[in-house]
Amino acid sequence: MKQEEIDQAIAEALAKEKGKSRWHRPSRRTERVRQVRQVLNVVFMIGFVAAIAIYFLLPEQRALFFGVGFGAILLKVVEFVLRFMF
Repeated sequence: MKQEEIDQAIAEALAKEKGKSRWHRPSRRTERVRQVRQVLNVVFMIGFVAAIAIYFLLPEQRALFFGVGFGAILLKVVEFVLRFMF
């Protein structure tokens, strides 16, 4: 086979594949779970920053620090579970 024939065969194969999607389109359920995970991640980050701020700005408020910190960790665990369930 000559180089020209090889190039032509490759061009034809690429032309056939051009109309097809290589990756599948995610379902609505998968998209919804992804959006929920993104929201949970943002809320986790806000909670984490709030816990650190409480730790340094209000050192006498240990209960509030632990409550906000564990709440943020709980959100992260929920996001983690959603990631592997769906």
